[in-house]
Amino acid sequence: LSFLMIISLSNSLYFVYNINVVERGRFMNKRLERKDVLIHCYKHDGSIHRCWNKGFVLEETDQHFIVINNRTLVTESDGRKWYTREPAICYFPKNRWYNVICMIRKNGVHFYCNIASPTLYDGEALKYIDYDLDLKVFPDYKYKILDEEEYRQHKAIMNYGEQLDRILNEQLDVLIQMAMNMSGPFRPGFAEHWYHIYQEQVHNR
Repeated sequence: LSFLMIISLSNSLYFVYNINVVERGRFMNKRLERKDVLIHCYKHDGSIHRCWNKGFVLEETDQHFIVINNRTLVTESDGRKWYTREPAICYFPKNRWYNVICMIRKNGVHFYCNIASPTLYDGEALKYIDYDLDLKVFPDYKYKILDEEEYRQHKAIMNYGEQLDRILNEQLDVLIQMAMNMSGPFRPGFAEHWYHIYQEQVHNR
């Protein structure tokens, strides 16, 4: 979906995507590769949900950001703080309603997928809105859908609307199909490839 279409879905979406058009163009013309960035996650009502204090951008294209976090400080909305335990390659599409976290563990790559708004950079941080539904995909590509009850509650309380509900559920189906086909960020070797790129870039810094 385009920038204007995202804004048109609800006023709260505009909270995150409220960027002066001229300024937005300036940020989009500057690639973030090999830079550290903040990552801010919001809820539909505009409240902050979770913040990562650093992510290292491995690649930016017109379609996505690929970011790694490794022992990164995370702050929850209630003030709790914790550190990520393992290297994770984060796939943030700019025009799809999901993102995928590829966690590299000793027994393989575990995928945690968030149904979420497209991600953008506004000069302050990478930002997206979390929409509750999650998909957990294991190294053997079995999967589990999480937080369906939370989604139903927030859909009613925050008034997601029929158009947004349809988009989010369609994107969950898309994610499941991608996982079953082992495509996109679920492709075997995807996470390991980008972790190797990260190690090379850190070594050459």
